[in-house]
Amino acid sequence: MTNLPDDDSPDPDRTLLRPGLRVVICGTVGRGRRPRQSYAGPGNRFWELLYGSGLVPELLGPERAERLLGYGVGLTDLVTERVREPGREPEAVIHLEPLDRVIRAVAPGVVAFVSKTAATWYARGAGERLPRDYGELDWTVAGTPAFVLPGPSGANNGMSLPLRLALWTDLADYLASRAPLGPLSPKNV
Repeated sequence: MTNLPDDDSPDPDRTLLRPGLRVVICGTVGRGRRPRQSYAGPGNRFWELLYGSGLVPELLGPERAERLLGYGVGLTDLVTERVREPGREPEAVIHLEPLDRVIRAVAPGVVAFVSKTAATWYARGAGERLPRDYGELDWTVAGTPAFVLPGPSGANNGMSLPLRLALWTDLADYLASRAPLGPLSPKNV
């Protein structure tokens, strides 16, 4: 697989993906706005939620994100953009097909959207029912079961951290119920 596409590409980042992952966590990124590090913004609780939920056995951070692969966890994004035409309202374009291609290629056990916003963008583009709640969705991403998590960013501080952690733990429980792996370590995944 190739790694990071050029910044203006509609293709998702494949840097933290490989075939056979337990879960691919999927956020959104605006076309031409790829961050240098994942989930590194002020107030973002992503790494804390990932560890606290039991999805990984050690507290990582954006500078050690590559260790996720050893735990069967991958990261990517659904690429979106706003298209502006003179005399018309801006239109959102969701680049589903590139994400679907990547998901088919890596064939994870589950795709977990890292917010209702991400899941909603995907659902709208795919003509699926919008998510009403967190947890397992009744539609798939390229044939892969889908799940929605509460967002980890500081913008979601209206939801308490314990509640967000409980909902992220639901994903860990869901994964454990699908394919018990024993203790998490890079050697066991």
